[in-house]
Amino acid sequence: MELFNVYSLYPIEPVRGKGCFVYDEAGTEYLDLYGGHAVISIGHAQPDYVKAVSEQVGRLGFYSNSVLNSLQIELAQRLGRVSGYDDYRLFLCNSGAEANENALKLASFHTGRSKVLAVERAFHGRTSGAVAVTDNAAISSPFNRTPNVEFTPLNDLEAARTKLASREYAAVIVEGIQGVSGIHCPTDEFLRGLREAATETGTQLILDEIQSGYGRTGRFFAHQQAGIRPDLITTAKGMANGFPIGGVLIAPHFEARPGMLGTTFGGNHLACAAAIAVLKVIERDGLIENTAEVGSYLLGELRAMEGLKEVRGRGLMIGIEIDGSGSELRKRLLFEKHIFTGGAGASVVRLLPALCLSRELAARFLEAFRDTLRKN
Repeated sequence: MELFNVYSLYPIEPVRGKGCFVYDEAGTEYLDLYGGHAVISIGHAQPDYVKAVSEQVGRLGFYSNSVLNSLQIELAQRLGRVSGYDDYRLFLCNSGAEANENALKLASFHTGRSKVLAVERAFHGRTSGAVAVTDNAAISSPFNRTPNVEFTPLNDLEAARTKLASREYAAVIVEGIQGVSGIHCPTDEFLRGLREAATETGTQLILDEIQSGYGRTGRFFAHQQAGIRPDLITTAKGMANGFPIGGVLIAPHFEARPGMLGTTFGGNHLACAAAIAVLKVIERDGLIENTAEVGSYLLGELRAMEGLKEVRGRGLMIGIEIDGSGSELRKRLLFEKHIFTGGAGASVVRLLPALCLSRELAARFLEAFRDTLRKN
């Protein structure tokens, strides 16, 4: 049997990692500024994380959600305190797409409505409901397309208000920062206006913080810069530093009924142990503050650099738009400078490093990037 070939793969296989670096079988060191797509939040093979996961698997790796699991309670309490949402409740699942599926379902249950308003260029996942609110025809099959989903332009508040005024939408869903489309930030005014319009029309506001959350922008969640509180917040990527987990933070006004949501693997013992370890390290080591500081340095240096079309983002979620092929530039960074970066569209280089990235490593990237850009 062969693999079903749906990925474009670089001919490099990382076999181990440490901090912000990964290494191939030959021992070649690569600076990882992609983090496995914003997943590695506290660094590869972080010792406290490794210890917590190893000890947990030695005790109990898994049991279903038919029994008590005190690790889930500890995770919910710690996440509530660190994020500032201690009055919300937490539903645990396995991925970002699954988190969005459950958030959409909760909004529909709560309102009795079936329509959803999403944002143009959005990406919310590849499962049925998540891809229906994703604005990318290339990954949406005929089965996924539904008249129950409509799209509105990012940062066009009047367009969104006009649609929501019909009072037929269960939810409006928006990313804290659009990642896959190339790092496009909603303005604070747009998010505040969406919050107001959703409240006025009985629509539930869902903030997809799957890529932009967990400290990546210098706030725990990106939307907190706008000073709003959504009805539902979805999270996943950096939540457990590589162990599959997702979650929905649910405002107090939602009713929980036995059986309305469910999952076999979600919130299992290993996943919770990993996620608790991540929060402990983030808090103890001041990684959100580090993200704000190093991200500000990177953004400032990049925006002062000649030859770039635009630099967008916050914290350590950065999109660098160039004249020319972003893919070719990324290949040169990888094969000539041994630096992993991400892509987004034809001309954007995306940076999503671990939150422990140091200023020194950021400077190392900037030097390599300037040199590569000159030769591009």
